[in-house]
Amino acid sequence: MASILDKLPAETAALLDYQCHTFPKEQLHQPGSDFLDRCFVPGNRTPQVLRSLGQLYHHGRLAGTGYLSILPVDQGIEHTAGASFGPNPMYFDPENIIRLAVEGGCNAVATTFGTFGTVARRYAHKIPFLVKINHNELLTYPNKYDQILFGSVEEAWNLGATAVGATIYFGSEESGRQIQEVSAAFERAHELGMATVLWCYLRNNAFKTADKDFHVAADLTGQANHLGVTIGADIIKQKLPENNGGFSALKFGKTHPAMYEQLSTENPIDLTRYQVANCYMGRIGLINSGGESLGAGDRDAAIRTAIINKRAGGQGLISGRKAFQRPFAEGVDLLHAIQDVYLDKRITLA
Repeated sequence: MASILDKLPAETAALLDYQCHTFPKEQLHQPGSDFLDRCFVPGNRTPQVLRSLGQLYHHGRLAGTGYLSILPVDQGIEHTAGASFGPNPMYFDPENIIRLAVEGGCNAVATTFGTFGTVARRYAHKIPFLVKINHNELLTYPNKYDQILFGSVEEAWNLGATAVGATIYFGSEESGRQIQEVSAAFERAHELGMATVLWCYLRNNAFKTADKDFHVAADLTGQANHLGVTIGADIIKQKLPENNGGFSALKFGKTHPAMYEQLSTENPIDLTRYQVANCYMGRIGLINSGGESLGAGDRDAAIRTAIINKRAGGQGLISGRKAFQRPFAEGVDLLHAIQDVYLDKRITLA
């Protein structure tokens, strides 16, 4: 049987031998079969929340490993349905979203109230539901960028949700309101026994300069992660970092030379480990997003992202467009390729 490590692009293969000298791996709360016992049982999560977290971590091909593979499909609202499903129109029928997650061996499927509302009774017992409770919609003209609630936590619970998910646009004018709304929603979700997942995204035109996009800077995304775990997220979703020095370049916030000279380098594993460190040194799991679909190179790109996340100390990938914007069988294969990275014991923490 061919290994996931066969015929890797040279740049990706080089990541397998890299050794991290910023945060030592021994300081991290590493993923593993006993992760919930080590990192959640001593805390304030109730038995009902622990049960929900157990359902997430013990489902699919990665069950019992401490790693997560989640299929997220909320782009029909966030990016318009036509743009999202045009490459593969079968996904205008939301049942196919759930089918892809089930056949793809995912730990959970993350999607909208509308999708779950059409198929909840058929699939609630077959795969954990992660209900996305807020969205940015693009039908307002001119476009605005604001995450607003599309339903209640109670509605998600009635749909059979194991977890609720939400996005905060940290850095935006509306971020204060979003922090308050999501904090309250997560508190209610925990009261009802559901787990919580936060999309810790940045949104501010000033974060993008003529030559660099600091929306994916390790220092800014790391701080967003730190805010996210503080308000009660059980799992953090973040974009893979591509650069660093956002605070310094944009001349705001507070920094320390160690952030850039000792605690990170330009290597993508080190940049991502800085994100992990800001998730309470891995006590709260970091899952990186898979990014947009660019076509033929998607499988290699997804494997590369998974290797970076795993070797940095992250807990998995939440990858959607690379899977559902291609034929069904190819989508299943791509999800399995991601999972194979986390199942391969030769790929270890850097």
